[in-house]
Amino acid sequence: PGTNEFRRFLTGPRGCEITGIAFTPDNRTLFINIQHPGEPSEGLSDPQHPTAVSSWPDGDKAGRPRSSTVVIVKADGGIIGT
Repeated sequence: PGTNEFRRFLTGPRGCEITGIAFTPDNRTLFINIQHPGEPSEGLSDPQHPTAVSSWPDGDKAGRPRSSTVVIVKADGGIIGT
């Protein structure tokens, strides 16, 4: 705020969409949804190897990538963006 600068503070796992960005009314908590993590590009899908692109969020090589909600708060409990 007030600096006219943009800063990236979030990137998602390969192949995902970051969606559903929402703040609580007091702007102290931010919710972000990760959809389709590890979704391969066209032609790379292999049901026998579901973690070839990503095993997010668990890192379990035997599991499948799963959509999730990420909750972000400041360490000091303050308003996000300040």
